[in-house]
Amino acid sequence: MLSRVAERVVAAPRIVLAIAVVILALSGVYGLGAAQKMLSGGFEDPSAESSHATAVLDETFDRGGMQFVVKLDGDADISTNADAIAVRDEILGILDEKSVAQGGYVQQPVMTVWNTPNLAGELLSTDKTSTQIVTSIGGGDEQAPGNAEELADLVGTQRHGVDISTGGMSLVYGQINEQSSKDLAVAEAIAIPISFLLLIVVFGGVVAALLPVLIGGVAIVCTLALLRLLTSFVDVSIFALNLTTAMGLALAIDYTLLMVTRYREEVARGLDRRAAIVRTVDTAGRTVAFSAVTVALALAALAIFPMYFLRSFAYAGVGVVVVAAIAALVVTPALLMVLGDRVDALDVRRAVRRLFRRPTPVDAASKPIEESGWYRLASAVLRRAVPVAVIVPVLLLILGAPFLNLKFGFPDERVLPKDTAVHAMADETRADFAQNSGGSVLAVIEGDVSQTDLRQYAAAVSKVGDVGAVTSPVGTFADGNAVAPGTPGDAKDGVALLSISSDVDPMTDAGSDQIAALRTLDAPPGANVSYTGLAAVNADAVDSMFAHLPWVLIVIAVATYILLFLFTGSLLLPLKALVVNVLSLSATFGAMVWIFQDGHLGALGTTPLGYLVATMPVLMFCIAFGLSMDYEVFLLGRIREEWLASDRTRAANDHAVAVGLARTGRVVTAAALLMAIVFAGIAASEVSFMRMFGVGLTLAVLMDATVIRMFLVPAFMRLMGAWNWWAPGPLRRLHDRIGFKEE
Repeated sequence: MLSRVAERVVAAPRIVLAIAVVILALSGVYGLGAAQKMLSGGFEDPSAESSHATAVLDETFDRGGMQFVVKLDGDADISTNADAIAVRDEILGILDEKSVAQGGYVQQPVMTVWNTPNLAGELLSTDKTSTQIVTSIGGGDEQAPGNAEELADLVGTQRHGVDISTGGMSLVYGQINEQSSKDLAVAEAIAIPISFLLLIVVFGGVVAALLPVLIGGVAIVCTLALLRLLTSFVDVSIFALNLTTAMGLALAIDYTLLMVTRYREEVARGLDRRAAIVRTVDTAGRTVAFSAVTVALALAALAIFPMYFLRSFAYAGVGVVVVAAIAALVVTPALLMVLGDRVDALDVRRAVRRLFRRPTPVDAASKPIEESGWYRLASAVLRRAVPVAVIVPVLLLILGAPFLNLKFGFPDERVLPKDTAVHAMADETRADFAQNSGGSVLAVIEGDVSQTDLRQYAAAVSKVGDVGAVTSPVGTFADGNAVAPGTPGDAKDGVALLSISSDVDPMTDAGSDQIAALRTLDAPPGANVSYTGLAAVNADAVDSMFAHLPWVLIVIAVATYILLFLFTGSLLLPLKALVVNVLSLSATFGAMVWIFQDGHLGALGTTPLGYLVATMPVLMFCIAFGLSMDYEVFLLGRIREEWLASDRTRAANDHAVAVGLARTGRVVTAAALLMAIVFAGIAASEVSFMRMFGVGLTLAVLMDATVIRMFLVPAFMRLMGAWNWWAPGPLRRLHDRIGFKEE
């Protein structure tokens, strides 16, 4: 099939390129505004208890939006300071003008130390020089961040000599969105120029180096158009843009480098341009197509998760992989046909060869592959297969040991740089206030509940460890006793609301333990109780990750195993691939825990949270696993080609492994280095979990292309010998009928 596609492309290459230009232009115009349609949230499970509670709050009380906090800083006792009271009145006036009742987005209640003195622990600093005004902003992930930015501008930074700062998750999401857009521009500014310079070195010339840049541009622009289209039907995370840019450029480099390298090999063997292109597409093109399917399936598994943050990476990942593969298989052959020998124009290799007295391409091509450095390296590993197969896995497991202490959590303002206003304000609040206003918990009680039962339940809630005051429609409780009147307006249409102040940080284990303890309480007779708030959302998000993760891993493992069987015809090679990739990723994740969770190496300039944002390890696993299979396919394709042309003995297996590594070693290493540069651009992000994402994928790619492909894979294949290619008769015949073939 691919050979027929190649023949049609080379028959009319200019028409193919003209169609590609038209598609690219249309996609560019349509996809230009994709970022404005995307959202910065998506970490919650919409089917979780906390999501249900938030929805009931919104429908019944016009509450449940993102928190918005105004912090006032003055002198002495700010609660009695005349200037602070004047500022309070002005800010309350602004909040009232933007309230839901006035057609705006500010939700009730607006809590201050003046109207809710029982919450003084979280609304008034311990030295009484600072106080907070706390409310919530409606509009969801799409509109709440923008609403909060507008409100922050209206409030200002100083009134009557009182300093004002604003914060809360509504502003956090908005600033994450803004920072991500800046980080994306920085990542592109880092990755594209450096990659292009290295591409000139790798490809040997300026013209050839432009090919992956063009293919990457096609993949990125077309995927942006696809994502914008998807925003009309589903929520899409703004962070999908980072993956689109990185994967588009990285895969374009991988696929184009493989195609051009094979094309040059075929030309060196004496084939004319047309035949060399067809042969390239029929061999290397098959590897590209199979690799794309493997990577796409690994990323598609993210769609199993209910959080749209992760699902967005499935959309972007599958889209960019498919477009990059199609562009590599169609546009690259057309460009090679049109360019012809000009693909090697502006060749810098001539000057380098003269400077270092290196052999010409003709001399290098005539040199036996057995005399190459890559072949000698492979042979050395094969001779030491046993110690390599023992020592390398042990080292990887040692490096991965910190992963055993992995903790999951939810992103808060600390994922932003320390000098951002919202981060700085939150740090001050943690230091100066006895309780965290963001740690409050809301209990939504649905059902026909008597006042007596409601009073008993609220009293029981107030006795749970580290719970402060519990405000209910029938009274305010502390330590099981009624201490103040309640808020009768918190009961409406068969729904009652409990506002629970907490002494613990909602993002810690103590916050999760407190939610777990609250959920063990017996609900009032005939009622259903659901909890929300940061601690509840965090606990539910982590629980959801663990609930769906086994299915994701099963889908990836089974799909990868089946695909590698179809590619190799072996039952053992797919198993080997799964094992070595897990070993490689365990070391990468161990490094992520050691650096970003535990704070070693200064957490690379970020604020260590004591946990990893729950969605990121899963996301990194799927992407890194897919990319590792990309290199696995490159290597196994050439090894199998040599194996099928051999006499199928143990010695032939060793020779095939060495030749396969020699043929692909330069390509895989160069591709990995270039891909690492692309991901290193993301590592420059100022959002901590995206920096972890970039650093983790950079390490994963480099480790996979070096330690795994150069040492562990050859060693394991040497130990298995001819058993590498074993399959029972029925499966072997099945593979002969439907399997992928490189030969």
